[in-house]
Amino acid sequence: MKEIKLKARAKINLTLDVTGKRENGYHELRMIMQTLSLYDGITLRMIPRDTIEISKTASWMPTDSQNLAWKAADLMRRTYNIKKGVSIHIDKRIPVAAGLAGGSSDCAAVLVGMNRMFHLGLSSQKLEELALTMGTDIPYCVRRGTVLAEGLGEQLTDIRPACPFCYVVLAKPPYGVSTAKVYQSLHLTENTPHPSAEKMIAAMQDGDVEKMGSLLGNVLETVTIPMHPDIIKLKKLMMKKGAVGTLMSGSGPTVFGLFTDLKNAKRAAGIIRQRFQLQEVFVTQIYNVFDQKQRGKQYGYKIQH
Repeated sequence: MKEIKLKARAKINLTLDVTGKRENGYHELRMIMQTLSLYDGITLRMIPRDTIEISKTASWMPTDSQNLAWKAADLMRRTYNIKKGVSIHIDKRIPVAAGLAGGSSDCAAVLVGMNRMFHLGLSSQKLEELALTMGTDIPYCVRRGTVLAEGLGEQLTDIRPACPFCYVVLAKPPYGVSTAKVYQSLHLTENTPHPSAEKMIAAMQDGDVEKMGSLLGNVLETVTIPMHPDIIKLKKLMMKKGAVGTLMSGSGPTVFGLFTDLKNAKRAAGIIRQRFQLQEVFVTQIYNVFDQKQRGKQYGYKIQH
């Protein structure tokens, strides 16, 4: 296998709660993660040169060790003594610094792709362990689907049944947000609203998208929204235009809305794009990657278990 193409998919947080802080300064998390259909296209090619080459559609992206996809390839080559080189092309579609795990998803796709390309036979568990050495959200990007993430975000539990199907409108303001700065600025008080993962899971089990919309919650909004008040304006407009619920994903600044009707979703996206003069507005959908009929094809990747 000299070439392989993968879809590195975006994620949103349906709930994001911070339950405490460790002595080392890291925060204890409890959140429900969900994969979307929106993706970056990743093409891996085996090359004879002993090197890692990156090409990309986004001019601002680094092509050296600052790129997570490069780091993933380097880790796999060093860990498994791979002598062949790798060319990685990234067709960038997911907004960056947006709370959608675009870079982490690219990284995870390279891990999975090299496992297949070089016939390493690594299990999904081993790939997640490797992913964790590069970032706490990358194991989820290897696994994907509807998942409860705890600890630093690396303790993953699949949620079954998965999130029911619905449409998702994403609206990314024209700036990025520093995840580190948001967590550093977070101050939990007795008045901080905490989302309930249990109630969200129950709504999923009932297939009740409208109930899910009412249960969306992210404690990081208490930090990012005061920094960027236009986020609340985006949320209000999405609700006005038919969303059953809206939330900021991750540390932001992307706002997403859940829709049960495609026409409403497209109409809302068009109005938001025009009113806020945003270039990065997408209509996508929930992507449930686990198919009970395709055992052995979990996560959309052929991985040995």
